Amino acid sequence: MGVLIKPIEKYYEELEDEVRGALDDCINKLVKIKESGGNIVVATGSGPNIHEGVTTLIAELIKKGVIDGVITSSAVIAHELAGTLDRVKRVDGKKLGLSTDFLPRGDVFEFTQMTAEEIEKLEREMVIDKELIKKGENLEGDIIIKAAGNVAYPMGLRTERISREILSVSLAYGLPFELVAGFGCDQRTMLGIGAEKNIPVMVSVPQLIGGGTVGLSIGDSIPISERCMRIALLLEKADAVIESAVALTQEIHDGPFECYTGHGIWPNWDGYRTYSLKEKVLVRIDLDVNLKDAWIKEREGGMVQKSINMGKPKTKVLGVPFRMEMSGFARLEQSVPIVGDIGVIWPIMAWKICEALNISLDFISYPQESEEGKKMREWIVENVKPFDKETFLEKTKNGLPIIREGRK
Repeated sequence: MGVLIKPIEKYYEELEDEVRGALDDCINKLVKIKESGGNIVVATGSGPNIHEGVTTLIAELIKKGVIDGVITSSAVIAHELAGTLDRVKRVDGKKLGLSTDFLPRGDVFEFTQMTAEEIEKLEREMVIDKELIKKGENLEGDIIIKAAGNVAYPMGLRTERISREILSVSLAYGLPFELVAGFGCDQRTMLGIGAEKNIPVMVSVPQLIGGGTVGLSIGDSIPISERCMRIALLLEKADAVIESAVALTQEIHDGPFECYTGHGIWPNWDGYRTYSLKEKVLVRIDLDVNLKDAWIKEREGGMVQKSINMGKPKTKVLGVPFRMEMSGFARLEQSVPIVGDIGVIWPIMAWKICEALNISLDFISYPQESEEGKKMREWIVENVKPFDKETFLEKTKNGLPIIREGRK
């Protein structure tokens, strides 16, 4: 997909002065970190990051050496296994003769729109109910682009089943599901390029549930304690963390092994390796203005820290609806709140950082509602392919996951 800069320049000029100033501050800090050989880690949520092309952009930034690690959700992993974005047809499930006891709200049933060649390839893995697909083709229904796999037949079912096969290999190698799965994923996904470049792409513990069987398989692949330690080691090396449309980030970044805002004091006493968020740059892209209000009140009078010192509820002291991630974020000296749409902020940020570092991008995202964004979404549907089992088996038989881990 061609990279168009003029629309991004326009997005940048249309930002409110305050948001543009915060974004410029963020970009300058991130550029300095990369110029000095530092590391940037991204913590992403699910839906918006997939739909706005942000996860595909992050994959490009991993490829170009800008992003050095990702913490994400099991839902994102599930969608990337299925190809990130799909075109699906939504029909009345009752007309297919399906029981409404298990159909989602509205009794909608979805079909992944696939070519005959794609169906034939999938038939080498699983039995396909072609009669059901034919019935769906003959029914009226809307055709839309949405997050891949999910509840659409047959890719949703295939993703659930293939995750158990990936889990078996993960357990044999003693490696995280995400790493092992990456060896069968398209390299335009975070999973695929992460495995290729040996860049960690990890699901946090608060984000484990949400990807159906994929989430369960991720959780079963390595112990919770090991997952937390791997994420802690990833964050320890990070000079900056970018939070992108994600909840529960305090539990992600301060975790059980972080000492500055979190609970690492006791593990440290007991001999575990711990790290500190002190002096790390923490950027949050979020539409919630309360986040910035809490950040401002901490800057003006230390109100967040005072409420903690007094043991009082932060919501009552600050007078704003308080989310847990506001606490650690507001108190970190190098935190930068950007109140804006990730679909707009990410392409600006990627463009300006790469321009400053003299890096050429082969892909960039655009807001999904824009004309460029609509074309981008079509491009992802057509070009970012689902998990390829044949490629996966070839690579795992050659022991690539073990080589990547540096094990003998």
